[in-house]
Amino acid sequence: MLMPKWGLYAITPEGKTAVQILEFTEAVLKGGACIVQYREKGRNDKTDLAKKLLELCHAHNVPFLINDNVELVETIGADGVHLGKDDGSILEARQRLGDSAIIGVSCYNSIERAIAAEKEGANYVAFGRFFTSNSKPLAAPAEIGTLTAAKKVLTLPIVAIGGILPENGAMLIDAGADLLAVIGSLATADSERSAQTFSALFSQISH
Repeated sequence: MLMPKWGLYAITPEGKTAVQILEFTEAVLKGGACIVQYREKGRNDKTDLAKKLLELCHAHNVPFLINDNVELVETIGADGVHLGKDDGSILEARQRLGDSAIIGVSCYNSIERAIAAEKEGANYVAFGRFFTSNSKPLAAPAEIGTLTAAKKVLTLPIVAIGGILPENGAMLIDAGADLLAVIGSLATADSERSAQTFSALFSQISH
């Protein structure tokens, strides 16, 4: 599947049961998420759940990525991987996963890292965190101006992450973000409605 050019990038919450993660994913897909990333550092055997998530995303024609686990992507045939600074190289991931895989890279607040990632064949770059985040409380802050500067020098999609709410999301889109990556603000009592609220931010702008 192709990397979406814009929209809501949903990331699964950690510390939930498999059933809860599947229910969350189905809800955000119904609410308009255009890409889903499975992020779970603690779960030992992720294979069965990841396969179910892949099937669910493909039923909605949405790409399914896995955080920092190239081997699991390879095992289940997921659409791609998201790499942090300690998760291996883009080139290695590309060799293992093939030309059609979506490879995303965390660039924190570094445009230089993003430029290098684009040259190495990444499909998108992610900047953040932009606001206080329960999911990434220790992550270094990023400046909103970084999005604007990145938009001028990059051609691939730009993802913003970190403490994003419907109330501050439009500001990031205006600054240059193509996709908003959201965890906590989607993991609510009504994840579908939350996803709809984020998705609506993109219908208000021209692309």
